[in-house]
Parts: sequence; C-alpha cells; structure tokens
Amino acid sequence: MSRKAARALGNRLRQYGQGESDGFTLTDIPHADIALHFSDPPSKLYQLQQWLPIFEQGPRPTIVVTRTIETYDALTGITSLPVLLVPTFEELMALYDTASFRCVVYVNNGWSNFQSLAYQEAVHIHVNHGESDKICMVSNQAKAYDRVFVAGQAAIERHRAALAWFDESHLVPVGRPQLDLAIASPVPPHSGPTITYAPTWEGEDEANNYTSIDRYGVALIQAALAQPGARVLYKPHPRVVTSTTPAIRSAHDRITREITQAGAPHASLPRADILGVIQATDLLISDVSSVTLDFLYLRPASPILLCDRRSDPDRLAEDTPLARAVTTIDATTIADAPALIDSLLTTDGNQDARIQMRTFYFGDLSPGDSTRRFWSQLDRAIDEHDAAVRTLLRTRVTGEV
Repeated sequence: MSRKAARALGNRLRQYGQGESDGFTLTDIPHADIALHFSDPPSKLYQLQQWLPIFEQGPRPTIVVTRTIETYDALTGITSLPVLLVPTFEELMALYDTASFRCVVYVNNGWSNFQSLAYQEAVHIHVNHGESDKICMVSNQAKAYDRVFVAGQAAIERHRAALAWFDESHLVPVGRPQLDLAIASPVPPHSGPTITYAPTWEGEDEANNYTSIDRYGVALIQAALAQPGARVLYKPHPRVVTSTTPAIRSAHDRITREITQAGAPHASLPRADILGVIQATDLLISDVSSVTLDFLYLRPASPILLCDRRSDPDRLAEDTPLARAVTTIDATTIADAPALIDSLLTTDGNQDARIQMRTFYFGDLSPGDSTRRFWSQLDRAIDEHDAAVRTLLRTRVTGEV
C-alpha cells in the first residue's frame, strides 16, 4: 500500500475540531443539523471557503464533509467547523445513516455530489459559489437537488432560459449572504481614486472562458497606471495564479512585474479577500464573473468597465444583462483604454442603470437581509422536508395516505 493510500485509510472518518485532530467512531459523531458536502481537491477550495463564515456564524451546527485527504488537510486550522474525511460511498452512507443531519448543502456540482444525493432522509440544497452570468452557473444537474438557492431574478431567468423540464419552484431567491460579511480592506486609504483589475480564470473549456487577462490584461494595467493620482490594484482569480496555460501565465507575470515596477501605492493582491478589495475600489475592471456582480451589489454608485473577451457586443448583452448598464471594452476599443478609464473616473452616466441592475440580480436587499433570508429559507426547507419524511414513514407503517 502506498504512503498516500495508507494515510487515507488511517485518517478515514477523523475529525478536525478547532484545528486539532481527534479520532472518533460512528458511535461518536459530533451533533450537527447540516452536512456541508465538498468533494473536490484544494484547487477548488475557494468555492467552499466563501461559505465557511456563513455556517460558522449560523444558528445551526454544521459539519464539513470532505472526500479527499488533500482537501481535508488543507482545511486544517482555517475553520472552526468540524471537518470529516469520508472518502468512499460506503463510509458516506454509514455516516449519513448514523448522524443527525437534516440537510446536506452543496457549493458546486462535483461528481460525487450524486453519491451524497442517494441519502433520502435529509433535504439536499445547492447554494453554488457565487452569482454570475457564466454558463456554468446553470447545469442540468440542478434537477437533482431538492432546492437550489439563487441570488435573485436574474438567476431565475438564467435557469428558465437554459433548462427544459425544470421545476422552477425548486429555485429559492435568497440574495448572497457573503455580501453581508464585514471584510476589512487589505490596503490603507488613498487620496485619489483606486482602480482594481480583477480578471477571472480561463474556465474548464472555451465555452466557459471569460477571462480578459491574456487578451487585454497588460494593456488595461498600463492604461490604469497612466491615470494621474490613481492607485492600481491587481486581484486575479485564484486559478489565474496557478494556471499552466502559457498565455495566462505570461500575462499574469507581466502584470505582476508592471505593478511591482510602478511601486507604491500600487499593489498586487493575489491572496487578498476580493470582498475586502472591493471596499477600497472606486473603478472595477473585470470580466463576466461573480466579482463584477459582487461589486455591483456592494458599490452600485461606482463605475464598472466590463471586458468582452469575444468582442461580440450583441451576444454579451444577451448573455450578460449587466452589460446593458455598464461600459464595455473589447478588441475594437482596447486601444482607447486610457481614455475610457479617464472618462469613467470623471463622468459616470450609468449609475441609475446599475442600481436597477443591482435589484434585478440580487433583489431589493439591505445589509443583513441576505443572511436572514438564507437561514429562514434553509429552516423552511428542513422543516418541510422533515414533515414530508414523517408522512412517508407513517404511510409505510399504517398504509394511510
């Protein structure tokens, strides 16, 4: 047996509590109402990490269920939630049959989610890991979950347009609880405007590729650095930093050098919390991504320069409603980037349209509303599913309908 296999076997069904390792057995599982199921490797851990504070601060006890030892180890010390390593389907079903879980929550559509969905006693809720107009935000796999929590009307219409034979009543708009978190800015105040370039990554395939970094990134950074008195921040998607695609790697390295050579107050912030970076940003340059919509929610009075990788404005406006309310840039206008940025910093004519779009994407929410709505709807789903399970059990015992 390999060292890795032996280690995985020896660590099965262990628990991390407050960062310390304590063994347990199926007769000694920590009580929790919610299993937060995550089956992917550490490269996708950013999808889970944004939800950890919500469940750490939430009213219901939660356990994180991981399926790989690498992710289990990576979570050491970064969450106060208990973390279990449950590699196999047999162990997962044994855990679910023994534990007190009333709800299983999923932050993505990892393939082993469908092992977890085999358990019938708990309600299964998909919450995704952001709100964006990327096509990967809608999957036919949504039909497998009991409920799919979404941000607002834009997500409802996105599902409606993409899925046939989908029961739309399974969609539950809750806003985006992460945007209620108080995240400190990673940079000090600046006397002039702060421009942030926050490109997304290249996706798993070309259809999911929305990044601007390989096509416009260097030109955009140079245009931003040319603005008098402005501070420029570079906050790439975590998977831009680890990309092995030559064009992405080259552009990222070049941008990092440009920022470094420009010196203070400019900064490259690859590991910073994007929500904290947004707090310090007066103009966001980004792509079709959750970052852009998070900025729309948190800073609706601040302008956005939205990058169109495909230089197809009609398609962009159809697929991305936000594009109708912001300034866009593509291959036909990238040469004008310095003037476009200067114009957005001095004359912003899209503020009213952005505020309307904010409501379309997230609803008419105030700070704290998303979190309250999220937990209220989760409680409702748990209670309704519990009642349905009790009815089924009674029917099996008595034969009554």
